Amino acid sequence: MLENQQFPVAELTSDELSRLKQFEEDFRSRTGEEIVLIAYEHQEH
Repeated sequence: MLENQQFPVAELTSDELSRLKQFEEDFRSRTGEEIVLIAYEHQEH
């Protein structure tokens, strides 16, 4: 997998990861679709 230097994967706390997973579940229940959210962190170079 290519690593994007400007947008690396965000390092989330366990609480933040839990909230992200809850958002995924909320979207799934509303849309009926398998929704996956991915967190990236913007870094200026």
